Amino acid sequence: MPAPTSPPAVRVEQLGHDYRGRAALQEVDLEVAPGEMFGLLGPNGSGKTTLFRILATLLRPATGRAMVFGRDAVREPAAVRARLGVVFQAPAVDRLLTVRENLDIHGRLYGMRGRTLRDAITATLERLRLADRAHDRVGVLSGGLARRVEIAKGVLHRPALLLLDEPSTGLDPAARADLWDCVRELRARDGTTILFTTHLLEEADGCDRVAILAAGRVVAHGAPRALREEVGGDVLVITTRGDAARLRADVESLAGLPATEIDGAIRLETPAARVLVPRLLETFPDRIDALTLGRPTLFDVFVRRTGKRFEPVAAREAS
Repeated sequence: MPAPTSPPAVRVEQLGHDYRGRAALQEVDLEVAPGEMFGLLGPNGSGKTTLFRILATLLRPATGRAMVFGRDAVREPAAVRARLGVVFQAPAVDRLLTVRENLDIHGRLYGMRGRTLRDAITATLERLRLADRAHDRVGVLSGGLARRVEIAKGVLHRPALLLLDEPSTGLDPAARADLWDCVRELRARDGTTILFTTHLLEEADGCDRVAILAAGRVVAHGAPRALREEVGGDVLVITTRGDAARLRADVESLAGLPATEIDGAIRLETPAARVLVPRLLETFPDRIDALTLGRPTLFDVFVRRTGKRFEPVAAREAS
């Protein structure tokens, strides 16, 4: 008989949720394999935090279901929580307690006691490079170190799935890089599945796979490189202080390719961009204010799938 296959780390089927009549999630389907690093990428209001809260068993979806290692997040929340480590966007450590004291309290909440707990704390402090700060109060630590303490709490009980909600929020570039180095080391050592939300394109680029959300829907789903290759060629962005709609039509006529206009900027995807640039500048010297050329990014994938810019919106996701 064939060997039984293990369930995916996460399976979401037709998930939907509303906040006071506003659709936060709409018919979301996705699957995360065990040991995968998976990113939920989207601007504020896209639904990623709502999805995070459902997976963390903090919110019941209106429709559909979410499974974690084969367990239903609504019907079996205790079983799901036992497999989870969760790091919220807002700080969840006691700044008046030491690093070790924070871990001790967290471990006890998971039923850890005695030598088992002491050994787990010691090992976790070593793995997160916090051993030399174990007796410092969290309030005196830098933002990057305090965030590492949050992750130490999340992995203390060796969860199979680590959920991270915008984990690098408020960190400077050096602290952000250090944070992700720690997360990748944890994954490499323990095979932990990592699922995180982010609005930063460079963070999503480091994933095995990513789901891009917009207005509560998954608009793109796959490996970052494969998604970028969908764009096809380089991306030209032209800005003008004149009539953008008229310039777009003229650019399309010259290039023989469709162009889009978003917020007054004209975007064109072409494998012959480097040949086209001098022609555009010669033909429209007084109508082009600026022209940029670059390889496709996940930003361009978002624009292609939604017809909109990737940027925060005024309303934050419901908490």
